[in-house]
Amino acid sequence: MAHSSGPTKDQSFTEHRITLRGPAELADALPYLLGYHPDDSIVVIGIHGGSGRFGGRIRLGIPSVPQEWADTARQVADCLLDNSEAHGARPDGAIVYLCQDPAAGESGHGVMERLRPLAQQLRTACGALDMPVYEALCLSGGRYWSYCCPDPHCCPPDGTPLGPPGTSTMAAAASYAGIQVRGSLKELRARLAPLGPPLAAGQERALDEAGAALLPRMLGAADRDRVRTETLDLGARLLARYRSAPVAGEPLDEPAIDARDDALLADTEAAALILGLQDRITRDQAAEWMEGTDTGPALRLWRALSRRCVGAYTEHAAAPLTLAGWVAWSSGDEPGARIALGRALEVDPHYVFARLLHSACNGGLDPEPLRDCLRKQRAARGSTRPRPA
Repeated sequence: MAHSSGPTKDQSFTEHRITLRGPAELADALPYLLGYHPDDSIVVIGIHGGSGRFGGRIRLGIPSVPQEWADTARQVADCLLDNSEAHGARPDGAIVYLCQDPAAGESGHGVMERLRPLAQQLRTACGALDMPVYEALCLSGGRYWSYCCPDPHCCPPDGTPLGPPGTSTMAAAASYAGIQVRGSLKELRARLAPLGPPLAAGQERALDEAGAALLPRMLGAADRDRVRTETLDLGARLLARYRSAPVAGEPLDEPAIDARDDALLADTEAAALILGLQDRITRDQAAEWMEGTDTGPALRLWRALSRRCVGAYTEHAAAPLTLAGWVAWSSGDEPGARIALGRALEVDPHYVFARLLHSACNGGLDPEPLRDCLRKQRAARGSTRPRPA
């Protein structure tokens, strides 16, 4: 799944002009441009104008089969051009990053050499669209290499160590602008991955039992509305539970936070809510929990539910993943939104709500019109939010 985005206020540092000089500063800038450290990724960023302004950016996983690299390179170049032109300006050039940690027994230099053909294919594909690649970097094992710089004093064959995190000019500007690097892509995706053993077995049994009880009621016209009410009441009670267990002010230890959030949710509760959210009307009403005091608790609840979609119920995660992506986007966390929505489309490529939100978020649209629509939907029912009966 490719993640693309146009320039945004935070991503482009429009209030804080930063001049980057040379491969070292470009390598350091990457996580601040994306909001996370990409791993196992191709990243291509459009460059505009004589000043070299950063524009749209594309991230895609590196295919494990080298025979797919040429097609992937063309896809990435086409996507960058289309995305940029949709925002009104084609790129004048591009910066390419290849990010991959060494495998067992492999060195960073070995990764760089192994990926060299991919770097050349990306340069060729971008050049064919009149977007010359000004710099192509490989980041691996805490070091970086340039595929474009021939000067061994600037870019030695053994690579150059990446600077300590948080010590560069870019890091200072990002901190001043309130931009956070939220860890690695692998770590962010892990927060949305299904639980493993031994917890998964009990959750799958609970989903089996809930399915046997709920699905006939959801499919029957007589009981459908009652199931919707029960689901939203359960969701509201769980939202209140998460609200009463805040994480603000604690050290940022995301695995510990997620483990505590998992402990707040019983298998039977998770199963009933997961299955209830498969109903579109129920899901759309649950999407109203997206601002004010609902934002943080709702995001934690939807992430926890996503982790409970185990075994044969993996595709059921599309609903809570999409809700997690919606709340993240609505609250200004665009990197988190793209990861959650991308994951939703991995488990169900045809999930319409996720496709629409993913396209809107990548297109740089403002989520406020959808927030306003949900507020009006809520007001039309005569309530500020679904509450327990």
